[in-house]
Amino acid sequence: MTVRIGNSLISLLMLIGFGGIASAQPIETPGEYAVLMDYRTGEILYEKNARMPTAPASMSKLMTAAIVFERLKDGSVQLSDTFDVSEKAWRMGGSKMWVRVDTEISVENLLRGIIVQSGNDACIVVAENIAGSEDAFADLMNKKAREWGLTDSTFANATGWPDENQKMSMLDLAVLTRKIIRDFPEYYGLFSEREFTWEKIPQGNRNPLLDAFDGADGLKTGHTEESGYGLVGSAVKDGERRIVVVNGLGSTRERSNEAARLMRISFNDFTRKTFFEPGDIVGDALVFKGKDKTAPLIVGDPISAIVHRSLIDKSRATVVYDGPVAAPIKENQQIGYLRVEIEGGEAKDYPLYAGVEVKEMGVFGKIGLAAKMLLAKPEAAPEESASLAQ
Repeated sequence: MTVRIGNSLISLLMLIGFGGIASAQPIETPGEYAVLMDYRTGEILYEKNARMPTAPASMSKLMTAAIVFERLKDGSVQLSDTFDVSEKAWRMGGSKMWVRVDTEISVENLLRGIIVQSGNDACIVVAENIAGSEDAFADLMNKKAREWGLTDSTFANATGWPDENQKMSMLDLAVLTRKIIRDFPEYYGLFSEREFTWEKIPQGNRNPLLDAFDGADGLKTGHTEESGYGLVGSAVKDGERRIVVVNGLGSTRERSNEAARLMRISFNDFTRKTFFEPGDIVGDALVFKGKDKTAPLIVGDPISAIVHRSLIDKSRATVVYDGPVAAPIKENQQIGYLRVEIEGGEAKDYPLYAGVEVKEMGVFGKIGLAAKMLLAKPEAAPEESASLAQ
């Protein structure tokens, strides 16, 4: 494989910078686990132990709610349907909706009990009525986790009650949050409701972001002795949405302050840039046996990035192709890619296409080329990359 960047291309790349990937950023958090994600692209802006399964506490109730949302969307469950309350649900400890045994509660109110009040009892009512038992519902949670790409999560219950088999990574919680917002928008408004009253007991939403950050509209807090204090949050600012997940904090105050701080960082310290538009020429590929000696390399899709401001100048880009490329070459034929690397992050490749058609040279041209090749000395093609820092 030959990697070539001519002098003109090096100059161009130094001017336009990089695109499309995020990397490890100069961010610190007292949380033991954390991830910042851009909602639209799913890019990870920052992560700390984000792929490590850990106790999710009540943040795992998002999985319980998501399964109900899916049933509502496919029509197998209606908001007006009522579910029976068992003695097990009534006796469940921890945070409660305060359900009463041998009563019936609508799915809509149970969702509010789960989301606003973080009711463990409401989760069990849902689990038993959907799957027959909480154990069977946990099996369903595990099945859906695999189906939805939550690769670092396992479930033993519907509530987040401490169990060695109840684990989620912060990245999985961010992925699940993105799915809930994207796939179930008609129910997402439940996460921003400030208060819900059941059995004449009013309870406020436990999510401090709703008051601490303008534009916040979800999602869920969690706390157990094992997990510490955690939060899954999302907010919109200037048309952009970010997702923040943090866990392992030491108090409710620290959780409130740190969640708001990380959300501010996710908007203020990162900038979205588009460096190439479709059709932009980023360089030229050498052509073999062609009527033209080179073919312009063009971008097919926009190359953009959400980048931490401190890393804008710490990047490299390389044009990569198997070359020289043998003619004939069709217009828009992929003949290479642009490899972009940002300090601390993984490289990402973007396809590059021939900007014009290059026809194969005629018989006499081939004869002349063969003669030149016989007389020419072999020369190794250099591998070069351009630093984007100035």
